[in-house]
Formats: sequence, C-alpha cells, structure tokens
Amino acid sequence: MVGPLFVNCGRPDWAEDGRDWPNREASRFVTAAGLRWHVQEFASAAGSDAPTVLLLHGTGAATHSWRDLAPLLTRRFRIVACDLPGHGFTEAPPFRAMSLPWMAEAVGGLLHVLGARPDLAVGHSAGAAIALRMVLDGRIAPRAVVSLNGALLPFEGAAGRLFPPMAKLMFLNPLTPRVLAFGAGDRARVRRLLLGTGSTIDARGQALYERLLRRPGHLAGTLGMMAAWDLAPLARSLPRLELPVVLVAGEADRAVPPGQARRLAERLPLAEVVVLPRLGHLAHEEDPEAVAALIDRVAADAGLTEGD
Repeated sequence: MVGPLFVNCGRPDWAEDGRDWPNREASRFVTAAGLRWHVQEFASAAGSDAPTVLLLHGTGAATHSWRDLAPLLTRRFRIVACDLPGHGFTEAPPFRAMSLPWMAEAVGGLLHVLGARPDLAVGHSAGAAIALRMVLDGRIAPRAVVSLNGALLPFEGAAGRLFPPMAKLMFLNPLTPRVLAFGAGDRARVRRLLLGTGSTIDARGQALYERLLRRPGHLAGTLGMMAAWDLAPLARSLPRLELPVVLVAGEADRAVPPGQARRLAERLPLAEVVVLPRLGHLAHEEDPEAVAALIDRVAADAGLTEGD
C-alpha cells in the first residue's frame, strides 16, 4: 500500500499554496466520504432560487481551473466546485484506488453533506466522465450535462494496453511523484506540457499549475487516479443516458481529439456536438466568456433559465 499512503504526503498547503488562490473567498473545507475536501461555493446574483451548477475539473487540475468561468456563471447560477480526491487541497483516500465508480460515489457523498442538488453538471476532461457516472449511478439528476473536452472513451491500440499498467507502476513507486515534482520546477517544461494540450493560457494560470505540480502529493493523486481509471464500463453504459449531453470539443485539442465527440454522439440518445474554433483542451481557461455563454444556452434549452 505504498502508493495510497504516499499520496497524502507533500500535499499542497493551504496557508502557503492557497494564500492567493483564485476565488479564495468562496473556499471552505468540508469533511465527507471520509475525506477533507476543498470546496468553493458561489452565490448567484439571481438570488437563492437560482439553479445550481456543479463544476468538476479534470485529472491533474483543481478549482483554479474555473477561476474565470465560475464568477461569470454566478450571473444566473449558484456554483459548487471542489478539488477532486488527491487533487489540489482535497485529501486522497488512504487505502483505496481512485477508480471512476469510487470517485463518483465520493463526490456524491460530498454533495449530500453540502445539501447540493445540481440542476446542471459541467465536467472537464475526466470530470465529464465522473459527472456521467454519477448520473448513471443515480447520484445526481441534472437536467443536462456539459462535457468540456470530455475524456469518455478508453485509449485505443497500444496506448490503451500499456498506459494504465504504467500509471499504476509509477503510482506504487514512492519516488515517482518526487522526481516528477522536481521536474515541474522547470517553468519551460510546464509551459511545454500545457502547450501540448493545444491550449495557450495566461501567465497566472500557468503559475498555478506550476505551483500544484511542484507538490508530490498532488502528482501522486493524479497518478493514482490515472492508474485506477477504466473507461470501458462507462463507454458501454452511455446509451442508457436519457438526458441531454452537450459534447464540447476544442478544435485544437491535442489531448482528446475533437473527432471523439462525434463518435460519442452516436452512442448517446440525446447528444449535441459543439466545436469551439481555435481552442484546445483547456478551452474554458482560454475563453471563459464563450464557455459561459454556451452553458447559459444549455440551461435555457433545459428550461432552467430564460434565454436572452
């Protein structure tokens, strides 16, 4: 159990790493599903009856990923976001692999403690898979799900056969996160990593990723999640979804090819594909206004708000 024990060592520190965390005033810490979670909640300018939107970030990220999008959404919605287990300032499970079903169960437990019932779920990359797994397992019942460059299908070919075992071996080696964290101190390397997603984000966003990637505990949580990830059961279950799923694809995404959204649409009964020109895997960080407008439109189509 070396890996799961190690995952909570060298975690990001709220007093140091969170000193100027984006939207810090919306942050609090909550105990749920056996973990201490970092949660951000935003009230809506539309009042207490505003629909609730759940935001779920992707692998290796944290709530900073929503730093510009969340405030824009508060014009119409109440927002609930969290750092996923093992990511950012949320603890990792000490003796359990962070599989997709477990992650969905854990986030569901958090929402229960918060008393939050999302009317709309928005997930980025792996966060989209968690959102759809939660719907399939009856943990949330939103009117619609927005998948932002969703990682919803298994890797194909050799990558599909080799990547999960490699991630698992790296996770179980306690030296791996420390070595990777050391490398993250090289700003040029982090910049290349982000550019490899097809996105160009601002200097503040890059600095926040650098801050997280310097922490071995955050990297261990990322590796643990990847090591336990199995998307095949989710892919087989997609035809059972009976709610609108908006598959948003960045035209320049190098992490999840845009063509995957069209393939997914064939499996989903109520799917819509939206391609965002020139944007990459971190589209919501590159152009939060465009993504906010899209979410506004999806909410209006679902009868949650009135359109402009």
